Amino acid sequence: MRTARPLLAAAALAVVTTSAAYAFGPEAPPAKPAKHAKVVKPAKSAKPAAPAKPAADGDGGRAPATAAADSVTASCPTNAKYPKREMRGVWIATVKNIDWPSRTGLPIAKQQAEYIRLLDNAVKRRFNAVFFQVRPASDAFYKSSLEPWSAYLTGTAGKDPGWDPLPFLIAEAHRRGLEFHAWFNPYRAVFEGGLNGLPADHPARRHPEWIVKHEGKFYYNPGLPEVRDHVTAVVKDVVQRYDVDGVHFDDYFYPYPGAGAKFDDDDAFAKYGKGTKRADWRRANVNKLIAQVDTVVHEAKPYIKFGVSPFGIWRNKTEDPTGSATGGMSAYDSIYADARHWIKKGTVDYVIPQLYWPRGFKAADYDVLVPWWANEVKGTGVQLYIGQGLYRVGATDTPAWTRPGELPSHLAFNRKYEEVRGDVYFSGKQLLTNPLGVLDRIVKEYYTRPALLPLIGDLGGQAPAVPADLRVQDTTISWKSSPNARAYAVYRVAAGKKVDKCTTADARDLVAVVPAADGERQTFAATGGATYLVTALDRLQNESAPAKTVLP
Repeated sequence: MRTARPLLAAAALAVVTTSAAYAFGPEAPPAKPAKHAKVVKPAKSAKPAAPAKPAADGDGGRAPATAAADSVTASCPTNAKYPKREMRGVWIATVKNIDWPSRTGLPIAKQQAEYIRLLDNAVKRRFNAVFFQVRPASDAFYKSSLEPWSAYLTGTAGKDPGWDPLPFLIAEAHRRGLEFHAWFNPYRAVFEGGLNGLPADHPARRHPEWIVKHEGKFYYNPGLPEVRDHVTAVVKDVVQRYDVDGVHFDDYFYPYPGAGAKFDDDDAFAKYGKGTKRADWRRANVNKLIAQVDTVVHEAKPYIKFGVSPFGIWRNKTEDPTGSATGGMSAYDSIYADARHWIKKGTVDYVIPQLYWPRGFKAADYDVLVPWWANEVKGTGVQLYIGQGLYRVGATDTPAWTRPGELPSHLAFNRKYEEVRGDVYFSGKQLLTNPLGVLDRIVKEYYTRPALLPLIGDLGGQAPAVPADLRVQDTTISWKSSPNARAYAVYRVAAGKKVDKCTTADARDLVAVVPAADGERQTFAATGGATYLVTALDRLQNESAPAKTVLP
């Protein structure tokens, strides 16, 4: 994603040089750059599709996914102002302590309090997902036998922080109805400093042959099968041991252009290039990793979502007639990231292009890039969310970002394209600072109601049983817990308003998504003078038919 994923490169700097627009992503320190899609409802007995085996070249994927949506939304008229299903996510970067924890060496209780504050602010803004960086640079924010503890916890790489944060991080997100995506940086061996400062058992020290030193930084060589296998094993370990909802890669693949030094992968190219052009071979290396991770993730747990947040420009028209009408850096040519390939092969469930530029920005115009990406995913079943540069709001280097209405206007523009299924914001810190009051404006104008998560057709799942035994006592509604329900959607229909099969088709009457509590019954504090509909949701938010009660 930015420098620490171009969700952060020093802070996701947006720089235009010669005609190139750079944006270093999610993990970088601040500074860098209406309808619903028609979908097919899985049959009630549908089981998760088994992942297809990779093609012989290692970069084949599953059959293209089918988009999905509940049959009510698909068959009823809806109001685009109240989308029922919309991704509303936020990246929480840990590299350089960008978002969490605020500094190294904090007491456990302080770390936990800071995280809860981030989540509570996400819920306050009606967000429904977090993308948390669990592996900034071949290190771990969880107990691992494969890689050492991250230095961003204690200040010392490999030092035990005294607890395993990941179960807490996941549980607190789920307790608030937030989906938890584990975010990994695949190829960065160390973010700052040299290899000598790493623990002796660090993979980069045990396997120096995996390492390429490039412009003062250390990377795993993407051309080595052993590197692909190691990265895949790290992801698989997390998926198998922790209750994550998704696996996420940022935009860091081969290094971003820097001072012009050559990335020294000559030996690997000589051994594995097989007569191909080096650029094609490098792209194939990345494609193989994406396909390999996709297969392993879905074999381990078919319901887990896997996706990538690529740099916002695939290629420019000057480089490829099917590219975008932009003049910035090409991810395809510069960092060997071919998002079009992943989409066509179905080796990702979603993409989140990092569009950290304003509308009208010549080198990389938001109004040009959104329709380009919408066309790329159209008809593929791969979902499209837009990476929003929340960290840029208020920046004075670009006049558009000094205007409080710039970022909200992106959401209005997105809703012109049915393929855009939501947004993810970089980054968590700005949930607390609310630059220019922009989050208040987004909530007031676009997030006026809660939203369920978009459904991805080939991940399976099945709606739980309809909530049973609804009861009203004073102003509390209760119902019997539905087996396998992860949450419940509550709709409030004002007295005198018609209730029919289309009432739950959009979010105009949706008042809450209530995480399932332990116990035989669930409760909701209601207000009178209305009809209430309650539906049950599984972990993917497949939705049951509603149960109904009236509160006089």
